[in-house]
Amino acid sequence: MKICVDRADAFASKPAPTLNRIPMWERRCGDPTCSRRGHQSRLIFSVLLVLSLSACTVGPDFHKPAAQPIAEWSKPSRAAASQAIAETMTERWWEVFHDPKLSALSQRALTDNLDLKLASSRLQQSRAVRQVITAERYPSTAASGRYGRNRNSGEGLNDPSGHNGQSAFNLWDAGFSASWELDFWGRVRRETEAADANLEVAENDRRGVLLSVLAETAQDYIQLRGVQNTRLVTEQNLDVARHSLKLSQLRLADGVATDLDVAEAAAQVAAIESRLPALELRQWQLINALSLLMGEPPQALATELSTDAPVPQTPRQIAIGLPSQLAARRPDIRQAEARLHAATASIGVAKGDFYPRITLSGNIGSQAMQLSDFGSWGSRSFGIGPQFSLPLFDGGRLRGVLELREAQQQEAAIAYQQTVLRAWHEIDDQLTAYNASQLRRDSLAEAVRQNRIALDTAQQQYVEGVVDFVTVLTVQGALLATQEQWVESSTGVSLAAVGLYKALGGGWESVYPLTETAQR
Repeated sequence: MKICVDRADAFASKPAPTLNRIPMWERRCGDPTCSRRGHQSRLIFSVLLVLSLSACTVGPDFHKPAAQPIAEWSKPSRAAASQAIAETMTERWWEVFHDPKLSALSQRALTDNLDLKLASSRLQQSRAVRQVITAERYPSTAASGRYGRNRNSGEGLNDPSGHNGQSAFNLWDAGFSASWELDFWGRVRRETEAADANLEVAENDRRGVLLSVLAETAQDYIQLRGVQNTRLVTEQNLDVARHSLKLSQLRLADGVATDLDVAEAAAQVAAIESRLPALELRQWQLINALSLLMGEPPQALATELSTDAPVPQTPRQIAIGLPSQLAARRPDIRQAEARLHAATASIGVAKGDFYPRITLSGNIGSQAMQLSDFGSWGSRSFGIGPQFSLPLFDGGRLRGVLELREAQQQEAAIAYQQTVLRAWHEIDDQLTAYNASQLRRDSLAEAVRQNRIALDTAQQQYVEGVVDFVTVLTVQGALLATQEQWVESSTGVSLAAVGLYKALGGGWESVYPLTETAQR
């Protein structure tokens, strides 16, 4: 048997014809009709329980939104050396760089990052909120007791002492009560469903923070190594510039060079030296950024990170999974889906408010004026029976709440579509950036090789008197610029790989499996 209607306003204008006739009993057990009425109360309780278990759930059921995934990842017209392939993505993606220090920092971030701890705290709060909301599914019970020395007015309605307010009396009272809302219309079930969905929102929020922390750790570390390598290149060019300065000074002493050559060589040395302080500043800023990510004070990682090391390089192939796996992997898509689920369930809650709320309550206790009588058969009392409340007129409040929930569901559906679309764009951009950065790096590597040849030739020709010193300085400046650009582009390749992994939403699965919510 099911009690269900299709419209939320079915009970808005008229009461239920049968529920309002259910009586309420409260009696002494010495009542001659105790046995007969007790049988009736048990029968009514059984009927209500059966109706509650078989009743329908108002509001729309949530269905997983159908995304429009692309058939395959985009492919560049001119492929670089390292390519993304549609194979199972490594969950611990930072390990593809084969850098032990990066792997160690990533592991520390998983346990020590403060943003992650804040997200964990918010997740714990969401779980507590869910527990509060879902408690309505179960009966609530309470025990009470009191003792009082009282004296009533002789002019009042009654005086238990029997002396018209002339004397005080004792009153001992203790009992046990229970109540349970019979969820005929599924309002409580919809509240529980919305609470579960909101908890999933919090879970994916934490996953998103985890993904961001891992990506930021890798990005800061790679940039740090890039800055250190840029400083090494600058120092190497500074040695070359100082050698050119000494050469020009020797040639000036021999009467071959001029003061202009020496001044230009000295200016070149000073210009290259001016680059070093900015690189040192950037290095310490990145070390501090990594220290903050690890939950450490400034310069806490200086000893282990100030030593120069190569920029982590990407492998020949990067497994990025299948396009169909994206919705199950990116935390923001999962979060948007959970928000849509919660908004859909909230419509059912709003519709359930139009229907009567039926609560089954009961109590049993003992009350006596003398302690010796307390707990005796004559002092015992009980009451059991259903009660209901039905909204008749509220000025349109319930209708407004329902319209609000429906509009919020529509907004959540649009937000889900937008999130999925944005994810596809981010991945496409990162794939393009990864390929383009490799092509730029390879071209700059050739430019560095040719500039080195040009500098060696220019220096030799300057010694032989074939070219002037300006040519040497120009070629040296070009070499320094292309070397710095090459280091920057090499760093950019690794950063693009990190950005690609972040856009794909990888990295949290090994810590928070996809079945976490189902196992809760």
